[in-house]
Amino acid sequence: MIDARSFLYVPAVKPTLFDKAASGPADAIILDLEDAVPLQHKDTARRDVAAWLDDRAGSTAQVWVRVSPDFLDADLDVAVHPSVTGIVVAKCSQDSLERTADEISDHGTDTLVVGLIETAAALRHLDRLATVPRVATFGIGEVDLLADLRITRSSGTQHVVDALRLDVVIGCAAAGLGAPIAPTSTNFRDLDEFARTTAAFVELGFRARTAVHPGQVSVINDAFTPSDEQLAGARRLVDLFDRAAGGPTVDDDGRFVDEAVVRGARELLARAHRPA
Repeated sequence: MIDARSFLYVPAVKPTLFDKAASGPADAIILDLEDAVPLQHKDTARRDVAAWLDDRAGSTAQVWVRVSPDFLDADLDVAVHPSVTGIVVAKCSQDSLERTADEISDHGTDTLVVGLIETAAALRHLDRLATVPRVATFGIGEVDLLADLRITRSSGTQHVVDALRLDVVIGCAAAGLGAPIAPTSTNFRDLDEFARTTAAFVELGFRARTAVHPGQVSVINDAFTPSDEQLAGARRLVDLFDRAAGGPTVDDDGRFVDEAVVRGARELLARAHRPA
């Protein structure tokens, strides 16, 4: 199970940032061996990540590594490590997820896997990808996915983008996986807009989000952390339901309360025990 709310991408070509990011407010950091690393710097980046994983001091943040399907074997040689909580497989496919799961099994670690849905094929076959061992949930790489679908992002296509997001939410829930991880925004200076879109992701069924800048992290953590008022309301619903011996009842405002309503309250209460 993934209990992180915020995932901060850290370019693997900037090892001076690793300690700072890992000791910051993000629940998890993702050392990025994929898009953040130019081809000529791949080997150096892998060596720097490997050295840091071997020598790093303890931190509260989980450490994840994003790997590229084009250089999967070389990236996995670094990413499958006892200090790594999970591996993010970019542009995931059946083959890349299975190879990642096999490599983890060979090393005997408990590493989790998140697949990034970035192609039409991955989106169409999400149910099949979800059966691969070690896969905990999925994220969305929207820039690549929209390009693969030939969709232009605009106000006129926002409903289409939301529908694609909902497909991933439904796919994860149907497969019994954890809620998916929402994509970030590269416009890291507009935190008001980032807060608005993050709140929308919460309502849509996402339970975490990636960040490309440390300034986005607190916005994510706040959005995915239930308020005291929400928690109090959820506890009251559960209490009323339990007092009714698990049967239908009404809340303090006279609204009907049954198992479906209480299920949502319990999920909200469970989120209160995530990192704070």
